[in-house]
Formats: sequence, structure tokens, C-alpha cells
Amino acid sequence: MRNIKNNIKHIQHLSFLVLIASSFFSASLLSAQDASAHWKANVAKVDITPKVPMWMAGFASRTGPSEGTIHPIWSKALAIQDEDNNTAVLITNDLSGMPRDMSSRIKEKIKARYSLPEDAVLMNFSHSHSGPVLKDYLYHVYPLNQEEVEKVIHYSAWLEEQIVALVGDALAGLAPAKIYSESGVTRFQVNRRNNSEASMEATTIVNGPNDYSVPVLKVTDMKGNLKAITFGYACHATVLSISQWSGDYPGFAQIELEKMYPGATAMFFQGAGADQNPLPRRTLPLAKKYGKELAAAVESVLGKEMKPLTPQLKTAYSEVNLALNEPPSNEALEKMIKESSGHYQRWAKMMHEKVKNKEVNLSYPYPIQIWKLGAQFLVALGGEPVVDYSVKLKTQYGNDLFVLGYSNDVMAYIPTRTVLNEGGYEGATSQIAFGHPGTWKPTLETEIYKRINQMMAEF
Repeated sequence: MRNIKNNIKHIQHLSFLVLIASSFFSASLLSAQDASAHWKANVAKVDITPKVPMWMAGFASRTGPSEGTIHPIWSKALAIQDEDNNTAVLITNDLSGMPRDMSSRIKEKIKARYSLPEDAVLMNFSHSHSGPVLKDYLYHVYPLNQEEVEKVIHYSAWLEEQIVALVGDALAGLAPAKIYSESGVTRFQVNRRNNSEASMEATTIVNGPNDYSVPVLKVTDMKGNLKAITFGYACHATVLSISQWSGDYPGFAQIELEKMYPGATAMFFQGAGADQNPLPRRTLPLAKKYGKELAAAVESVLGKEMKPLTPQLKTAYSEVNLALNEPPSNEALEKMIKESSGHYQRWAKMMHEKVKNKEVNLSYPYPIQIWKLGAQFLVALGGEPVVDYSVKLKTQYGNDLFVLGYSNDVMAYIPTRTVLNEGGYEGATSQIAFGHPGTWKPTLETEIYKRINQMMAEF
């Protein structure tokens, strides 16, 4: 009986040892798997500063072409690849925007050369008003003669090729990497619909909705060396209105960060900042100041523990047709041609011709793109969305959501129903600057959220 008991104890002891060994082996195997699972990433950039004087996009009040350079403007590309070889590229540009046709051509060329589908290529524009006019983008805003038109056409074709080649450079250097995300904060943006520029020097209260967050993606190599800093802010890049090339405050922020972190490439993406201005503004020292403030906010995030993102990538792209109102009557357009001037007159002439030729489009394919890097969501909206979109989406999906505006196609302001009803530049007259026949119908906000929610449900 004693021998039986001893044997049972011996068996129990052996079973315990086997269990411990098995657990240790499983943990070791899991640890090895975790260590082998990683992102691949690479960043590249190209100087896209025009080599000759050209008209600058953004301010209708300009009266002539550029007159020099404050600092170069850039297109930059961050290529990422997850553990299953799913690949995507984020392209940031120091430009006011880009029309649909041009963006589509770039994406088609990228697909043909590098086999990347449309949903895996995200183009964002800083909305700097110190960059060049592009073909079919804000054309009629300026009185371009044939010589200036030819410059725009030539530059736009050159730019397309530069961006496509840039993506190839980024993809060619993919290497093991780690990616982290977190958000900081800075507060120089002001809701321009609720605060006058003149009041900013003395005011102590800033009114209206805002989004002060500074979303940051950090990319390092496997040793922890910083390779790319991708960051955003929801605020017009309109500190400067002088006729010199620059990236405005986002350009200065990128320069500052690359000084702070030698060897790293800084990339800025614009948020839902259609009704947000840097105030006060209009001086070079202020542009530098805001750039340093934004860079400091990013530095603060980089100095803290950031959320590591598991190497899992999912991307989606969709378009929703948004309805537009009818253009003014022929009589109203003819009156506008006679009585108005500048881009209002040019728009009236253009629209009168379109009405005559039955070429008026009363809907627009609005682009929405969603990426998920590990647990980090990015929602990228086309056009110039007002800040309310960011506020509502973060309320619904969490404050750690990254919301990008000015992505893929900058075709118009994107107001909410409230802003649309209030009118003003964002709700009404901006449609003339972008060449649309009429304002958006009030269903646009509902349609945009509906499509976003449908897409998010599939992740």
C-alpha cells in the first residue's frame, strides 16, 4: 500500500514537472512568435518646389505669380507593410489640394507600377496657401493667361510623376520597423466662424467647436532609432499670404522636428480644419511660432510612452454620391456676368456655358478612406470638412481616433447641416471658388456619416 502511495506521488510530481515544462515551452514559443512579428516601413521625400514663378493657390486676392521661396515644399511618402505583407502608403503634400482627376491618375499609375490598390494609397494635403495652382484646381479663381496656364499644365504633369516615383522609393526600402501612436495637444487654432480675427489680440474667450488634438504616429527601426514622425492638426495653413513658396506653419513644424531628431523624416497631415484658422496671423514670425508650438506638442508625445501597434493592417475606400442644388437661372447668371468681377464673374461665365451645353453635374462622388493599423483607426475625408465632423466621430468612436480632412480629392468645403443653413463662406459662397453649380443639399452630412458607419462596421 505504501509503495502504491509513493508511486502516485511520483506520478503527480512528474505530471507537475511536465506541466511546468510545457507552459515554459509554450511561453517561449509565443515570445518567439511575437518577436518575429513586426512591421516593415520606409519613408521617402521629394522637393516639389516650382522652378519658375507661378500662380499660388488659396487666396483669391492674389494679383500675380510667386516671387521667391521661404523654404522648399515637399511630397513625402510613408510605406508600411504588416506581418501578412499587406502594404499601404501615406503620401503627404505641402499643397492646397488636388483635383479628383489628378489624384485618380496618380493612384492608377501607382497601382500599375507597384500593384497597390486604391484603398491602400492615402493622399493628404496640408492646405498650405503658399503652394502652386494645379491643373483643374481653382483654375478660374485667377486670371491666368495662356503662358501661365501652360506653366500649370507642365508643373502638374511633372508633379504626378514625382509622386509616383516617390512611392516607388518608399516601397523599395521597406525594412523591419515598429509603429506607435498617441495624441498630444496645442491650441493656436481658432474657429473663424465664431471669432473675428481682429478680436484675437485682446480676447480671453474663444468660441465655437474646436479640435486641439495633435495625432502622432512614430516609426522606428528594430533598435528604436526614430525613422518617421507623422503628425496632424486641424487648422488652415494660412498664416502667410505673401507671394513666396512655403509649407506655412506645417512646413516650419516639419523643419523644426527634423532638427530635433536628425535622421528622421517629419510628415504633416491636415485634419478637419475647414473652419479653423491660426489666429492672429499674416506674419512670418507667427508662422514660425505656430510651427514651433506644433513641433513642441509632437515632441511632448514622443517623450512619453506611446501605444505600440500590432503589425496588422486593414484598408478600405468608398465613395458616396452627394447631391448639389441647381445653379442660378440664366437671367441671374447673366446679371452676375454684367455686375460682378474677378472669380465671381469668371464662375458665372463658366456656369452659363455649362447650363447652355447641358453639362451641369448635380452630384459628386465624395471619397472616404479608413485605415486600421493594429488598434489605431484613421478616417480620411475628402474636401474641406468643418471641425464638427472630427468632434462627432471622436464622440462616437473614441478620442484616440485620427481624423484627416483634405484627403485624396479637395473638391469643396464640407459643411454640416447647421453650417449649411447658416451660410457664409463655408456653407455657401465657397462653392463658387470650387466651380460647383450650387450649394450642397442638406442630406450631405447624413450621407457621409452613414457611409462611415457602414465602413467602420466592416472592420
